[in-house]
Amino acid sequence: MDFDKIIERKNTDSIKWCGMEKIFGTNDLLPMWVADMDFSPPLEILEALKERINHPVFGYSMLKESTFTTIQQWMKKRYHWEISESWVLPSHGVVTSIAFSIQALTKPGDGVLIQTPVYAPFYQMIEANDRVVVKNPLILNDGKYEIDFDDFEKKCQSGVKLFILCNPHNPVGRVWTKEELEKMGFLCEKYGVNIVSDEIHADIIYNPNVHTPIASINEDLQGRTISLYAPSKTFNIPGIQSSFMVISNESIRLKIQKTQQKVGFHGLNVFANTVLDVAYKHGERWLETLISYLQSNIELATNYIRKEIPELKVIQPEGTYLLWIDCRATGLSDDELKEHLIKKGKLALEPGTKYGVEGSGFVRMNIGCPKPILIEGLRRLKKAFQE
Repeated sequence: MDFDKIIERKNTDSIKWCGMEKIFGTNDLLPMWVADMDFSPPLEILEALKERINHPVFGYSMLKESTFTTIQQWMKKRYHWEISESWVLPSHGVVTSIAFSIQALTKPGDGVLIQTPVYAPFYQMIEANDRVVVKNPLILNDGKYEIDFDDFEKKCQSGVKLFILCNPHNPVGRVWTKEELEKMGFLCEKYGVNIVSDEIHADIIYNPNVHTPIASINEDLQGRTISLYAPSKTFNIPGIQSSFMVISNESIRLKIQKTQQKVGFHGLNVFANTVLDVAYKHGERWLETLISYLQSNIELATNYIRKEIPELKVIQPEGTYLLWIDCRATGLSDDELKEHLIKKGKLALEPGTKYGVEGSGFVRMNIGCPKPILIEGLRRLKKAFQE
């Protein structure tokens, strides 16, 4: 796979490349905002989709029995977690699964705990379902985000019904250690809080960090956790909308299934079923090459920013292909940051405030792109902050 190859994405209905007018007021920017990559997925996925398209009938489809086995094997090999076939429930996407979980396990007015700054749909799904956002703000300590466990316990003790964990964390890039997960898990057990664990970035981890599913730690946590996965970030196929939940607790699983039935969810489409099987069966070699490429992109971006834009500070990511950049030393307000990036740099980045007030003064940059695009993006970032 030639990750340096630039693939033209304009005029493909891409939100990232064609949807900037609505968000940024102009389409003449270099897009490094939405979390999809500018790479072609593994050849095996493309070939499988072509083969399926060559069959002229596109009726209702189902997951093959072998797909469940493939998922089990992936979980065991990548995360050292043995799961049962019956625990796997398909879903269109991780955000959809979060909504199902909130509806199934909480009632209107219940508190739902999140760790901010965090992925915006966490807030949106809680509020759209008439639940209450309860925040456990992360602490930035010497360039690394940490959990305020005293506050975490207070929030669990306050009566929250559900904790939405983000691991690896979007946007700050932390891969929570087993010890951190055990501590959060212990407090959730102590106060009877169920867990929804968004692990969509679980496959994009940089050494020496290791991804640990919180549900794999012990049986109690396994029994109170809904774990969310998808091949979408891993293999750059988010537009196909293929994901799944892993739920060992039969009672919780039945509640989720009932919630799915209420909205008429009847499974994945034919292409989503195809990629779910092929991606995990044949994509590992491509993934390992991708991770090496992304690692070199991170190093390139970090070194460039340190030398050329020293007033900015990169929070070193342990996972994901997203850079969380601290711009507070510029003295610019969030509106001024946005204006500088758009008008001077002609660069589309995610504003930190999208992830909560704790993101004020930060921006998120997607480095999942060919190096020529990354280098141009960094040049524009420098230009945005030049007087």
